[in-house]
Amino acid sequence: QVHVVESGGGLVQPGGSLRLSCAASGSIFSIRSMGWYRQAPGKQRELVATITRDGSTAYTGSVKGRFTISRDNAKMTVYLQMNSLKPEDTAVYYCNARSGVDYWGKGTLVTVSS
Repeated sequence: QVHVVESGGGLVQPGGSLRLSCAASGSIFSIRSMGWYRQAPGKQRELVATITRDGSTAYTGSVKGRFTISRDNAKMTVYLQMNSLKPEDTAVYYCNARSGVDYWGKGTLVTVSS
């Protein structure tokens, strides 16, 4: 069993930055990859970024060049640095840990608005 807890959401103006954190605990040795997904009001949940155990990353096109995913293996924490935020980035952001089974956090709300 793996538990993931997100933090770091909030209200930010367009063009601003936020950093999300996701701490994993439990059977962390089984985790193969971790990632961030988001769900905007009225829309389906979508992939934002992922990072594998060996550090390989992938991003959805709309965030490339603006968001950076990273991980601290010692702390078993994954970060999402979000820069140049846009109103369309407004969503609940969910952390995912994958080990053959998907584990999800409860989400953290990011609101980009002036």
